[in-house]
Amino acid sequence: MNPFAICALLLLKVALGDACASGRFTESGQCCSVCLAGFGVEEECGKQDTKCTRCPKGTFSPSEGLSPCLPCARCPHSIPELESCSATKDTHCDCGNGFYLLRTHSLCTPCSLCGRGEGVIRLCGRHGDTQCQECGPGNFSEEQSATKPCQVCLQCSESEVEIRGCQPMFDTLCMDKKLHILSRPSGSDGPHEAPHRPGVDVEEVSPAPGTPKFPPQDEGGSSNIPAYVSVLAAVVLGLLLYVAYKCWNSCKQKKALSKARAAELAASPEGEKLQSDSGVFLDSHSLQDGQPSKGAKRDSKLDNRLYINLAPHRQEEVENLLQEGGGRGWKALGAALGYESEQLDLFGRGEAPSHTLLSHWAQKEGATLGLLSSALSRIDRSDVVTALTCSAQGVSVV
Repeated sequence: MNPFAICALLLLKVALGDACASGRFTESGQCCSVCLAGFGVEEECGKQDTKCTRCPKGTFSPSEGLSPCLPCARCPHSIPELESCSATKDTHCDCGNGFYLLRTHSLCTPCSLCGRGEGVIRLCGRHGDTQCQECGPGNFSEEQSATKPCQVCLQCSESEVEIRGCQPMFDTLCMDKKLHILSRPSGSDGPHEAPHRPGVDVEEVSPAPGTPKFPPQDEGGSSNIPAYVSVLAAVVLGLLLYVAYKCWNSCKQKKALSKARAAELAASPEGEKLQSDSGVFLDSHSLQDGQPSKGAKRDSKLDNRLYINLAPHRQEEVENLLQEGGGRGWKALGAALGYESEQLDLFGRGEAPSHTLLSHWAQKEGATLGLLSSALSRIDRSDVVTALTCSAQGVSVV
């Protein structure tokens, strides 16, 4: 092509750049057309203009642009579908508050939180995860949130003085100008006069201009302040040490009781037989009587009960134990239940990952207490198994 023609074409593109919606041009200098919502690009713009086609069933295009149709998402198992996929809208699944549908995995995932110094510009929901943006000048955000945008900085009034400017993570800090810390308190008549001796002339000395005037100190009261502070600090420290000792002693007693109960029941042949059959042990009092208790008859079918039917307070207790488990917590349980590390990382982005993991697992077929107890045993969490299956009729799980 002629160099002059190329230059003219470039000038034409620059001149028409604002008027061309797509921002792209054909080789002949024509503005490339964009595909409307519900249509996708069949042939990209190049020698000829863009060629669009209507999105077939199972695909959609939410807005106009130069992209092909996207495949419709599928709701996870047991998650109800609120709205079917159309040519202009994706599938809408009822993931619940605080969750959104991750299209690539067909999984309801916890919404992300915007950090300090960031504000929400798009709420988490059917359109995807939370979108955050750094707070610009004159705005701030002091907490993590999934709903709050950046807040407008405070402006100090005429009666206040600014002692710290507004920053992305902190609001403006103002102080009242009337707080004269070094000024003489009201009611003071001036400096104390020195005693006058007969025959001695005393010159009155006035303070130099600009010298701050300090109020007279009460020697008796100020001397007692360090003693009061020391006593208060000693009392607080003693209370903290007492609470720490009680917590440590309680944990030690619980561990000793658990080990003693495990040793007692493991030595019993009846306990070993019950463990191999159903994964539960009878309490030592029931074994000494030689008769199956009512709790044993009821818990013999414990393996087939679904976790989703477990009492809410029992589920909450199990989730709290897994949340504080460290290396043998909810992530180790998720791996034992067959979850991949990528899915576990997604669960960990929420505020209660153990609740998210067990709620998602409970929706699967065959999510029984027996299967969960087996997985907990493999990660050496007998304390969670105890909390999962214990009851008030004398049945204990070790």
